[in-house]
Amino acid sequence: MDKLTRADLLSLERYAAERPAFRERAIAHKRARTLALGPHATLLFEDRLTIQYQIQEMLRVERIFEPEGIEDELAAYNPLIPDGRNLKATMLLEFPDEAERRRRLAELGGIEHRVYAEVDGLPRVFAHADEDLPRSSEGKTSAVHFLRFEFDEAQVIALRGGAGLAFGVDDPRMPLHADTGALLRAALLADFD
Repeated sequence: MDKLTRADLLSLERYAAERPAFRERAIAHKRARTLALGPHATLLFEDRLTIQYQIQEMLRVERIFEPEGIEDELAAYNPLIPDGRNLKATMLLEFPDEAERRRRLAELGGIEHRVYAEVDGLPRVFAHADEDLPRSSEGKTSAVHFLRFEFDEAQVIALRGGAGLAFGVDDPRMPLHADTGALLRAALLADFD
């Protein structure tokens, strides 16, 4: 998948005019690329459109229009676009109650390193987590993590041949497992092209 360049982005003025339609399309696209692992853990699989939307929103909110600032945003977010051999996801750990959130995140340090992808009949692929900066320390974890799942040729061939795909967390503190289902599986399979 090609990385984004400044030419792919809309000016602030044009984005303001097109934002409602672009936002609607991006949110629908994100919804189709989301997997609830359980009641408190969700994976949002990133691609070129999800990252373009994120960058456009950051430029809008921060009122960034100078070339250097735009390049900084591209440099920060382009690594989250899959490169044809991997899937990339944002993992959200969500606890609506603030006290519970603080307590649970304090108990789940390192959980992001136990997230896996599993192609039917093949070994699990554990995520490379937070390569930009660590988000767990002293037993605590963050509510947001950036994950990369690297697949080998056999796994990609199996997926293209119809093998199932699931994701989960292999940790007794939060044991989770969820199948992608046909629609999400098909969307993710396109990330390998």
